[in-house]
Amino acid sequence: MEYRRMGRTGLQLSALSYGSWVTFHKQVDDSLADELMGLAYDAGVNFFDNAEVYAGGESEKLMGRVLQKKRWDRTSYTVSSKAFFGWRGKENKPNQHGLSRKHLTEACHEALQRLQMDYLDLYFCHRPDKNVPIEEVVQTMNTLIQQGKILYWGTSEWSGTEIMEAHRVAADYRLIGPSVEQPQYNLLEREKVEKDYYNIFRTVGMGTTIWSPLASGLLTGKYNEGIPEDSRLALEGFDWLRDKLIADEKLAKVKRLGTLAQELGVQQSTLAIAWTLKNPNVTTAILGATKRNQLEENLKALEVLPLLTPEVLQRIEDIMETKPKLPDF
Repeated sequence: MEYRRMGRTGLQLSALSYGSWVTFHKQVDDSLADELMGLAYDAGVNFFDNAEVYAGGESEKLMGRVLQKKRWDRTSYTVSSKAFFGWRGKENKPNQHGLSRKHLTEACHEALQRLQMDYLDLYFCHRPDKNVPIEEVVQTMNTLIQQGKILYWGTSEWSGTEIMEAHRVAADYRLIGPSVEQPQYNLLEREKVEKDYYNIFRTVGMGTTIWSPLASGLLTGKYNEGIPEDSRLALEGFDWLRDKLIADEKLAKVKRLGTLAQELGVQQSTLAIAWTLKNPNVTTAILGATKRNQLEENLKALEVLPLLTPEVLQRIEDIMETKPKLPDF
């Protein structure tokens, strides 16, 4: 396993990590989660990602049960939670979602209870909140760090402008600003990481824990001939994801990427994951495999990195045609 420093912090995360979005409780039960997390940990994975909204809090409870059973040394791994959406769904009342001091603090306490932990290594503001002053958000996160309930705080799917505003407030008030962002990043979704955050990496140096490196499985090629019944795109309530991802133009590119993977003698999934890790601004790519063989294959992505020569990377660019145009500085 390769370990990378999270931005300018001293924290080191495994280049490949394991997350529970969509899968835990919906597709993965306790025994399978135990098996998959054990496989990841034994391979050197030291970061496990979660959030209050995943399966209405059940995902955190499941992960907490597995970690209690595993009894791994707490200092050997890192765990995250994220707050914004709340966990009650449509039953959320006014202060049970968003980034108010009340919700961020109470959501942190609830996550600790569900995960059966004394502290969170990473705590993310799951989305920006236009209704809450950024000063309140930064001050709340700083307080949680001072109380020892969280060690680092970050953002998820914030704009570059919003992240820089948080850093400005932190500097003005001499508080701890966000040190990590969790954006979607893959061969089909590149604008935020490569363009919007371009100056952020050059100035404040945020780490990134990217999600969906396989575009919810689309980049594996498994949807080329339709949607398998046991895939996440077949789950009830995920029509929005299915409609967004499945398009003839995208599928044609994915098929061509598969041809290149065959030529290189690697799995298409590991090629796509390795491509994200080629970006030096990616701290870790979160895997979300639901089967042992999937996870074993995905964990081989680091072995594919040496194959990504400038020539191969250019061939990938020619196939995908998704590289954002950077502004002139």
